Amino acid sequence: MIITIDLVIFMTKYSHQREIIYNILSGVKTHPTAQWIYDESRKSIPNISLGTVYRNLTKLKNDNRITSFSIGNGTEHFDADTSVHAHFCCNKCGSISDVMLQGSKVEKLEDEVNHSFGCTVENTRLLFYGICKDCNR
Repeated sequence: MIITIDLVIFMTKYSHQREIIYNILSGVKTHPTAQWIYDESRKSIPNISLGTVYRNLTKLKNDNRITSFSIGNGTEHFDADTSVHAHFCCNKCGSISDVMLQGSKVEKLEDEVNHSFGCTVENTRLLFYGICKDCNR
């Protein structure tokens, strides 16, 4: 008896523009906006359009290569670090910094929410707001 298995592999077509956008984003820790990424992309690809940048950022998000979030001002910020972590947003200068939390702390918060509300947390995003150390000086 011969058993055959057909595998269908969904591959994303390689895009030079997408890789440049990803490399720009992964090279910074500032959580830039699409406009900033567009401005940086034009240094390597002068004729790239803002729409192309948005389409590639969406594709990178859908492929789980990057994440995005808003700090409440209507502007989306992008992050190439897809690990579980929080962000600190300065109310004075607008800077955004990574806050690395031990996984067990996040899990305890999720467990408390699950227990309190009888729900199942599938994703957690933590944003802290305040005044950063540079602005506090």
